[in-house]
Amino acid sequence: MTDGPGQSRSALAARLSAIDERIADAARRADRDPSEITRIVVTKFHPASLVRDLHALGVREVGENRQQELTSKVSEVDDLDVRWHFIGQAQTNKASAIRRSADAVHSLDRAKLADALHRVAEGDEPLDVLIQVNLTKDEGRGGIEPADASTLAEHILSLSSLRLRGVMAVAPLDEEPASAFSRLRLVADQVRLLEPSATWISAGMTGDFVEAIDAGATHLRIGSAITGPRPDRG
Repeated sequence: MTDGPGQSRSALAARLSAIDERIADAARRADRDPSEITRIVVTKFHPASLVRDLHALGVREVGENRQQELTSKVSEVDDLDVRWHFIGQAQTNKASAIRRSADAVHSLDRAKLADALHRVAEGDEPLDVLIQVNLTKDEGRGGIEPADASTLAEHILSLSSLRLRGVMAVAPLDEEPASAFSRLRLVADQVRLLEPSATWISAGMTGDFVEAIDAGATHLRIGSAITGPRPDRG
C-alpha cells in the first residue's frame, strides 16, 4: 500500500527536517555557523512535482545531474523562485542548454567547456561556476587534476561571462572522506589566492557531508536522504 499525497509530503518534510538538523549539528561541532552552509536538494529522476513540494517546504536550492532533466524541470516550474545547480558531467555541445537553465555549474573541469559556456552567454548575467576536482587516480572520472586547478582558474577568470565561485569534488569510494576533503580544501585555498571571492566548496553528499562540513564545505549535495528512493525508470 502506497502513501497518499499528504502522507508523502509529510514524509518529505520529516526527511528534510532530519537532514537539516544533522547539518546544523555537524556545523556546530565544527565550530561553524549553520547559516553559512547551503543545502542543495538533488532531485535526479524525480518528477518536477517534487520540486514544487520541496519549494512549499522552503527549499530554494535544487540540483540536477543531467542537462535534459534540468531543462525539462526548469520549464515545468518556471514560476518558482528556485536556484538551479547543474552538478553532472557536462558536454560542450550541451553548453547552451545548460547555460539557459542553470544558475550555477559545479562541474567545470576543462578549458574547452569554459570556452563553450562563455561563447553562448548572449549578454546574460555572469554564470556562477565551480572547478570540479578529481580526487581519485582514475583519469576517466570527471574533474581536473588538483595540480591543474589553478591553471584552469586563471583561464576561467579571463572569461567575462563566467564568475568563478570555488571548487567541487566527489569523495573517492576507496578513501576516507575526511582525507579526500582535506585535499580539496588545499585546492580551494590555491584557487582563492587567484580569486578571493571564490569561497564556495561544493562537497559532501548523504554519506559524507559531516566530513565535508569539517573540511569547510559551503554547499552540500543531498539526494535520496531527502527525496526518498528514486522512481523506477522502467
